[in-house]
Amino acid sequence: MVEHYREIITKYFESHSFVESNIQSYNNFIEKGMQKIVNEVSEIIPTIIPVEVQNFKIKLGKVWVEKPQVTEADGSKRKIFPIEARLRQLTYAGSIFMEISAHIDSVQKESFVAEIGKIPIMLKSKYCHLHGLKQEEIIEHGEDPYDFGGYFVLNGNERVLITVEDLVSNKLFIDKKTVGPSPYVGKIFSERGSYRIAHSVEQMKDGVIYISFTKFRRVPLFAVIKALGVIRDQDIKNLITEKEYDEIFINFFNITEIKTEEDALDFLGKKIGFTQPREQKIERVREQLDRYLLPHLGITPKERLIKAQNLCKMVKRFLYVAKDGLPQHDKDHYMNKRLKLSGDLLSDLFRVNLRALVQDMIYNFQRLVKRGKFHSIKIIIREKLLTSRIQSAMATGVWVGGRKGISQNMARTNALETLSHLQRVASLLTSTQENFEARALHGTHWGRLDPIETPEGTPIGLRKNLALLCTVSQLEPQEEKIKRTLEANGLKSA
Repeated sequence: MVEHYREIITKYFESHSFVESNIQSYNNFIEKGMQKIVNEVSEIIPTIIPVEVQNFKIKLGKVWVEKPQVTEADGSKRKIFPIEARLRQLTYAGSIFMEISAHIDSVQKESFVAEIGKIPIMLKSKYCHLHGLKQEEIIEHGEDPYDFGGYFVLNGNERVLITVEDLVSNKLFIDKKTVGPSPYVGKIFSERGSYRIAHSVEQMKDGVIYISFTKFRRVPLFAVIKALGVIRDQDIKNLITEKEYDEIFINFFNITEIKTEEDALDFLGKKIGFTQPREQKIERVREQLDRYLLPHLGITPKERLIKAQNLCKMVKRFLYVAKDGLPQHDKDHYMNKRLKLSGDLLSDLFRVNLRALVQDMIYNFQRLVKRGKFHSIKIIIREKLLTSRIQSAMATGVWVGGRKGISQNMARTNALETLSHLQRVASLLTSTQENFEARALHGTHWGRLDPIETPEGTPIGLRKNLALLCTVSQLEPQEEKIKRTLEANGLKSA
């Protein structure tokens, strides 16, 4: 036994908590995530504007959250602590403020700070009044000094957001199928901001490789590569592999009528049922490919070649697995999983509801313009819309995408059950299906997940718990930093 281990463990818990990862995730969402989501919208351009105006824009700027306050019947505002929210059956929430400006004919005419709604505050996070208080001060405010935090108070109820386990995005997984027209199916979930688009790659009995995503249902993958600008068969063959596969030549033979990029775009347009004239059809297919094909690589025309190269790599891996017996990726390896903590779940919720608020602002603006009553954009913001939608999702547990049970009433039978509930991990797989491999204990769970605590019955192995001392690293995109490091070490970009 290590000497002085009690002192070491005590020192660790002076600065760390069992639910530290969840609190960090929430802090990261409030400090950085909300601003990134606002930047995705940034500009609102109404279609109906006043007659005397050439162009009109509403710009969304800096966003921030203040610590919880309560407004009394006489209009006065003051701090509210969690114990009061529980006793008075209130929601422990902070106001969201945003800088908004109106630009008429490229000139800023109006600028102000508006409250756009309220968001529930996680206990013990940076935005909670209990953050940084000593034990004696916490007791003075009616709280348990040993309470972990990491949960919310909504209408007096303590609610916890369950961590969601999901398959990693932007990575190709190839599975062997026992039923269906294709013996192997490759799947990749391409994720970028609000986009999360499933792509599947299949090879039919005739040897032709097809890709499916959004409106594109089983279109020849080689036609998509040509539509992205790589026209010569030899160039496509070199991008895929130096090996000789009959399947590659079968795919070229299948699209022999495609000679140019426009031919490929027209061919795809017919496949997905576009009926406009050729020029409009070609332009529309281009827009669809730019926006919905592998959006994690980019959504502008300049990324078309990169997308074509990545499609060739996908074909290469598909053929290596299907023809050469290359081992498939283990989907149950924890390297191929991602945990969505409170901050990630709230990001999804805030993104959807911010867009709903923006649509409501546009509707209110255009209604006022039609009536000739527009004077200021201050009156088009309904702060209760965002507040009610976020609180409704957190109170009922019904989340973005129709998922249920994300938010639950926290178990308070004893301290261990409370801790267990705060550390719970739920899989998105349905408990009514077998999914034996997903339920089984995997070697990579060691030190990360509790191997014993899982319910009996249909949810066994799908509902898990994090190990007590497990922490989840916050994955911050560091593309520019990595790129600079690689370039400093002599890597040249194509």
